[in-house]
Amino acid sequence: MMELACHSWSYNDLSLEDACGTIARIGFRNIDLGSGPHLDLEEAALHPGSTAEKLRERFEDYELNLTDLYVVLPYINDPDPDRRETQISLFERLLPFALALGAPGITISPGVIHSDGEAHSLARSVPALLRMIQAAEDTDLRIAFEPHLDSPIHTPENVLLIIEAVPGLSLTLDYAHFVMQGYALGDLTPLLPHTAHVHIRQAVKGRLQTPFAQGRIDLKMLLSDLRAADYHGVLTVEYMANVGWHGTMPVNITQETVKTRDALRSLRQGL
Repeated sequence: MMELACHSWSYNDLSLEDACGTIARIGFRNIDLGSGPHLDLEEAALHPGSTAEKLRERFEDYELNLTDLYVVLPYINDPDPDRRETQISLFERLLPFALALGAPGITISPGVIHSDGEAHSLARSVPALLRMIQAAEDTDLRIAFEPHLDSPIHTPENVLLIIEAVPGLSLTLDYAHFVMQGYALGDLTPLLPHTAHVHIRQAVKGRLQTPFAQGRIDLKMLLSDLRAADYHGVLTVEYMANVGWHGTMPVNITQETVKTRDALRSLRQGL
């Protein structure tokens, strides 16, 4: 059965303790943790054991299981080689922390589109991702990347290009980033065999986030497609507070998270 999780990023306006408490109180037993207000990457790299221990204790306090660690490193494909090296090296230094934390996997951004354009940014993403995969090859960590609208990898075609170019790399699929561009769920079917983790929130063409009732993502079809692809990973509900980003609409995050959770639970039972 596909497990359900909630992303800590949904509650970036709260402390990690309050975010964990809220996520647990609305019925989740799994949490995705992302860098940002809840996780200082430099601190984690410098003090992997003690940082991981504090986080594990927090999750245990609320009986939450960690299902993914999302590390945002937007400059792994920067035109400046020193800036690239700094961020790729930080990823390498974070591996002991991820292992101490007990993370089943790490999701990374494939970088962003830089000033010299999408093609050059995409070309630099490949060696960066190759190096990151190689750094983790002696671990059991699942390394996945998330295609997103600010990255040079945001079409199904480019996703498959990267998967082919970087053996061992898997995919964290956020459907909303594709639906916002006008893609149908069927357009994403070729990506599903490579998908190791899933993010879900409602969206529509032109809006990366909508209230549940206004969204156009057919959750029944989504789950059916994942089941047909033999997906056994986690479904993480991820609503966001960064209003305006690619048309992101303001929502009551807890209410919309619960609506999405309940719909997924019901449909999952039906499958």
